[in-house]
Amino acid sequence: MKKLSAPVVLITGASRGLGAFLALELFRDGYVVAVHHRSGKNQAQRLVHQIRREDGIAELFSADLANPNQVDSLFHKIRAKFGRLDVLLNNAGTYRPVSLLRARAEDWRAGLDSTATSTFLTIRAALPLFPKTGGRIINLGDSACEKLTARKMAPGYHVGKVGVLLLTRSFAAQLIRRRITVNCISPGYLENSIDLPPSRELPASRPVRFSEVGSAVRYLLSPEADQVTGSNLIISGGWNL
Repeated sequence: MKKLSAPVVLITGASRGLGAFLALELFRDGYVVAVHHRSGKNQAQRLVHQIRREDGIAELFSADLANPNQVDSLFHKIRAKFGRLDVLLNNAGTYRPVSLLRARAEDWRAGLDSTATSTFLTIRAALPLFPKTGGRIINLGDSACEKLTARKMAPGYHVGKVGVLLLTRSFAAQLIRRRITVNCISPGYLENSIDLPPSRELPASRPVRFSEVGSAVRYLLSPEADQVTGSNLIISGGWNL
């Protein structure tokens, strides 16, 4: 076990895209980074090597976050390596662009398990690792997760993101006395989103940048956000209003 003065963050689904971006940003902000992946080992290894080349501390962890035993093993390994966890950033999520009437059971499970199920299991397993001084949990939602409206595509994913918001508020109410805040950041279309519409169809004429989500993460990690819990910060440029 390493005795660390820097805070430790676990970012799920960090092998590429927004997760990888946030891993680099938080390392540069002074965090030790636990990089999680499920099937993107090569990309995740490159990210860890990049952080280490810049004199940071990063470790690679693999787990299926819908499997309770693998989740428990993941957090046991983090405890053994770092001794604690200060921030859990639930970024993982599988979006399959399959229509409701064509969705198979495996499409449903992939969407639901990678969002709500993984959020529930990771938060539950992470709690013993947070110090008595508290910590931060940030879950990635979706710009429509507060709207119970008809969805034509990816039913498991969208039901899962509604569940992520419900879990965010439920855990927030239970954990505030432990000085652990739990919040949700809900982007609209990101710059790498599947089925990204043309810019002219977006209200702000462009997708959400990774850096804009990063700024929201920094705020929720800051001392100024000590009293912010159970919130859902929507960053969508007007999409889904």
